[in-house]
Amino acid sequence: MTSDNAMTRAGFVALIGAPNAGKSTLMNAMVGQKVSIVTPKVQTTRSRVRGIAMQGTAQIIFVDTPGIFTPKRRLDRAMVQAAWQGAEDGDVLLMLHDCARREIDQDTLNIIEKLKKSGRKASLVLNKIDLPPQERLLERADAMSKLYDFERIFMVSAETGNGIGDLKTWLAGHMPASPYLFDPDDLSDMPLRLLAAEIMREKLFLNLHQELPYQLTVETESWEERDDGSAEVHLSIYVAREGHRGIILGKQGQTIKRIGSAARRDLEEALERRVHVFSHVKYRKDWMDDSARYSLWDLDYNA
Repeated sequence: MTSDNAMTRAGFVALIGAPNAGKSTLMNAMVGQKVSIVTPKVQTTRSRVRGIAMQGTAQIIFVDTPGIFTPKRRLDRAMVQAAWQGAEDGDVLLMLHDCARREIDQDTLNIIEKLKKSGRKASLVLNKIDLPPQERLLERADAMSKLYDFERIFMVSAETGNGIGDLKTWLAGHMPASPYLFDPDDLSDMPLRLLAAEIMREKLFLNLHQELPYQLTVETESWEERDDGSAEVHLSIYVAREGHRGIILGKQGQTIKRIGSAARRDLEEALERRVHVFSHVKYRKDWMDDSARYSLWDLDYNA
């Protein structure tokens, strides 16, 4: 690890935006590997995930925050508070907006209002530029620059990688001169146990529909290194209703088997070695009101 201050830069980039703006996809594209779960459902990032990208001699540490929305439940309030806390922690603040939307959504307008009050410098990233017609892109950039004095406006497609290189180069130049804060070979400071639980949670989100995924959580009970170099991981999936167990298990356990295989493949790809995944579905009525879970996700129970 180098620590020659004259040569290296390192700092934090906070990503904020409405749910589904594409923050996790953008961070994964920047880092070059999956460190944040990506699903088409909103509000999937529960705690602040850090992804680490290297660009030349600069280390860019991305803080992917939960989407900022109008909170209704305790878990929602804690997630929104974590998002704003993440925004405070960044050397550079990027606000992401899904420009494929027909109009600027209320969540985004609320975020801009709060930015105005804070007086923070922020740059705007218009994401999903491959989807809307060209003229809407220019209209949207114009409309948003009238709402807030953004330092820069970038146009990217996190999905295809279009525009990502320019954004990364600009960010690298805006990192403070500093020794590296993490080993340059690391992709994330997320512990493996948490990564395993998050990947399983992503697969559950993708495979199960309606309200169910918001009422489940995944925890890694154990992580063991085997002599042959592979890892054995045991995951517990907690559901808030007894009836949900059957939905996750599926007929003769087929659903959980399929979901478990998908999680195992992602983990093996991320870690570049064999992983054995064992999952157990458990009913626990009040897990959403259990304060210990919140500290596990780096959220404030009393937000």
